Amino acid sequence: MTKIDLSRRTFLKGAGITALGAAAAGMLAGCGNGYQVPASEVPVNTRTAQNAGPAWLGEDPVVAESDITETVDTEVLVVGIGTGGIPASIAAAEAGAKTLAIERQSAIGNLREDIGAIDSRYQIETEQTFPQFHIDKKEAIEDIVRYANGFVRYDLVKLWADESGACIDWLGDIVERNGNFKMWHEGSIGTENTGARDKAWATGHSPQKLTEDESVEFGTELTSYGEEKGAEYRYNTEFVKLETNEDGRVTGIIARDTQDLHYIRINASKGVILATGGYGNNIEMMEDRQGWNQRLRIGVDGSGGNPTGDGIKACLRLGAKMDPTGCAVTFNRACVKPDTTADSDTVGRWFWFGEQPFLKVNLLGKRFCNESGPYDYMLHSTAMQPHSTYCDIWDANHAAHAEQMNEVGCCRLYPFDNGAPNNIPMQVVDGMIQGLIDDGYVQVADTPEELAEKLNIPVDTFVETFNHYNDMARAGEDTDYFKESYRMIPLDTPPYYGVRTGAWFLATIDGVIINTDMQPVNEDEEPIEGLYVVGNDSGGFFSVSYPNLFTGLACGRTMTFGRRAGMLAAGQA
Repeated sequence: MTKIDLSRRTFLKGAGITALGAAAAGMLAGCGNGYQVPASEVPVNTRTAQNAGPAWLGEDPVVAESDITETVDTEVLVVGIGTGGIPASIAAAEAGAKTLAIERQSAIGNLREDIGAIDSRYQIETEQTFPQFHIDKKEAIEDIVRYANGFVRYDLVKLWADESGACIDWLGDIVERNGNFKMWHEGSIGTENTGARDKAWATGHSPQKLTEDESVEFGTELTSYGEEKGAEYRYNTEFVKLETNEDGRVTGIIARDTQDLHYIRINASKGVILATGGYGNNIEMMEDRQGWNQRLRIGVDGSGGNPTGDGIKACLRLGAKMDPTGCAVTFNRACVKPDTTADSDTVGRWFWFGEQPFLKVNLLGKRFCNESGPYDYMLHSTAMQPHSTYCDIWDANHAAHAEQMNEVGCCRLYPFDNGAPNNIPMQVVDGMIQGLIDDGYVQVADTPEELAEKLNIPVDTFVETFNHYNDMARAGEDTDYFKESYRMIPLDTPPYYGVRTGAWFLATIDGVIINTDMQPVNEDEEPIEGLYVVGNDSGGFFSVSYPNLFTGLACGRTMTFGRRAGMLAAGQA
């Protein structure tokens, strides 16, 4: 087994802000009067010293041969039975490869059901009646690149645009074969001819469950098909490390049974596909790569498989390089009680209603941005406010207002324009809100003065903000932050509602940079043979933040590339 040394340059590229700071310092030395900091005054960055990486990288785990008590041979091994791993396993099995997929949890988690794609047969059918939902690939690709400030691999974005429609059609054939599901294109863009600053894209696709059988879910329907094609799924089996031969080719992994803790060598003659899910629960990595999201983040119950970055770290130890900046999917769907503020150490509750663009004020009682922007814009504006926390404000007519606001994607509370069902109906959301009222999160009041007191924000300032907002809404123009007029709705019907809000953290989406064959590459663009990386372990597609107005883009990329990795690992061009 060989070990590839990690160069200082590789980890300057992968360490994010630290690397950017080092580069900036070098450039500044050549500006102005040419002043250079004396070497004795330059701080030493021990994290990126020669042959060392970030502190969170650690050493490759050491497992004694005597501790490996089981050996499994397969052709294609998929590590992670989730949004990326399931399509990979199915595609590899369809191509005729002996396929094994492993998962450290005891069952499939909640598979993402908003899948972003362009030119699926479902979208093309919708366009016959709603031509406004047509997506120009060139324009869409350029918007994704622009959103990432260019920190992307253009070829990867183009690859998703070209292959995602076929992936949706393939998934549709699978889940519709037994009549248990119907795949829908989510036909709505919400912003057409409204003067909105931000364009929404009708990329979303979701499977609607048609059976009442509680044992059938989207994930189980897919894995059942995978089993029909010969794929094997093994749970309670966690990834420990990659194994390579003398040429540096990945030949398999060491895994461990999470129940009796015995070690397993799994040999994969054709390839290993890593889909372990990012690093959102690795606090050290999070603080290093995207500390700003740690300040916005509120801990809530949810799924996600407890991703700790093991797949990413394993690739980096073989010489792969990582995205220069951290990136995550964050939604303004978490809340805290009126005596609490957002932070990664704070525990709160899920607040689905938070993405509706009602009045939002900071903890000083002042409005501070256009509430109608993308989720991440709202949250990033909040990062510039006291304690990275704000208050959502709505009134008794909120259900009708939400329908008028015509949101898109997973936060939509009413059926889509083409009849596609939304994720959660308004009646269910009202039940969620009532639960938050009962538990002391959402506050209810008959006057804005009383609401401010209950939210622990300055009464006089909030009342002034509240009245000014209503005046602009009645006049039909937001002269402060330019929200679309149809979303500027007076809050004039008590009772009034309010809650302190922050970020629900879904997943990290930066990772190891890959080529279009889904292989991780080193600084010289050389691929690590025998290894494929998909989903939130992979990079090159997003930067800083997630463009949520491309509904389902993260999930669509993961499934499209997972399918591609499975075919390539199995030897199918």
